[in-house]
Amino acid sequence: MSASAGTEELRVIVVDDDAGVRNALHRLFRAEGIAVEAYDSATALLARGDLEHPAVLVLDIQMPGMTGLELQSLLVERGSSPPIVFLTGASSVPLAVTAMRRGAADFVEKPFDNADLVRRVRGAAAGAPRGAAPSRRHDCARRIAALTPREREVMALVVAGHSNKEVARKLAVSPRTVEVHRLHLMEKMEAGSLAELVRMALAADGT
Repeated sequence: MSASAGTEELRVIVVDDDAGVRNALHRLFRAEGIAVEAYDSATALLARGDLEHPAVLVLDIQMPGMTGLELQSLLVERGSSPPIVFLTGASSVPLAVTAMRRGAADFVEKPFDNADLVRRVRGAAAGAPRGAAPSRRHDCARRIAALTPREREVMALVVAGHSNKEVARKLAVSPRTVEVHRLHLMEKMEAGSLAELVRMALAADGT
């Protein structure tokens, strides 16, 4: 299966154990003219879903039974590499960072903006660059080098999945100070989301 799906024939597979979320996403993608299938578990997808044709997987990262992260690992083991956009709560951001390191296209924190989610799914389908090219690596490294030492410390902890409060405890500063540093570093890095910041950090490392 191709690692990306062309936007002209965009197809989305939603896997979420929450029926309300699953149905809302089904309606959202249908309203956008996007072909969509929805499953209540990873095992249901593996049993009945069509993974042979291009699709973007929109996966809840934490589900009963097989988690989204475990499904990602299984697909990698099978030699399948569909673009994956993970849905995550604040408590599971570290898992989403791990998923990005394993090749996920993106992650979106709940509650999410519908338009933003659709935009990110389309970006994943288009094969948004993950940053392996030398020029991309150099650009991300240059931006990181322009950060202050404290901003680099905050960035390292944030992209590892730590919350502002956790970063504040580790650096012995106030959460408000962390918020200010985080705002500044996001502006300097020109990152529109935490997932994009993670991609930049991975690119600078050559990942």
